[in-house]
Amino acid sequence: MKIIIINGPNLNLLGTREPEIYGKTTFQDYFSQLQFKHKEVELTFFQSNVEGELIDKIQEVGFDYDGIILNAAAYTHTSVGIGDAVKAIKTPVIEVHISNTFSREDFRHQSFVAPHSKGIVIGFGLHSYDLALQAFLE
Repeated sequence: MKIIIINGPNLNLLGTREPEIYGKTTFQDYFSQLQFKHKEVELTFFQSNVEGELIDKIQEVGFDYDGIILNAAAYTHTSVGIGDAVKAIKTPVIEVHISNTFSREDFRHQSFVAPHSKGIVIGFGLHSYDLALQAFLE
């Protein structure tokens, strides 16, 4: 099984950015743990702060991967383009958020990705990625 995690803006700062919301673990450290736990999966990840690069990656992998775990971060709430990219591909997408976006500012309650996703995992910290991965494995 071939799964990619695609992370959007500012997620490269995990471990230092607002640790009270996002925790103190870097994504690279967490990703290594996830790879070790799920050795049966060809698991990769991509991160960009640039909207167009995220769209390009979604289109690149969206026809031959078994699944995409997408945390579009702030672009979730603003990017029609990312939502359209998810809608245009064949690979199923699970939208993920580390924090509970519904307990935060009102603008974070809207998602342009959710209507085109297989499902959503929100608010379980970095464990949200593992929950999404388990959904693909079942």
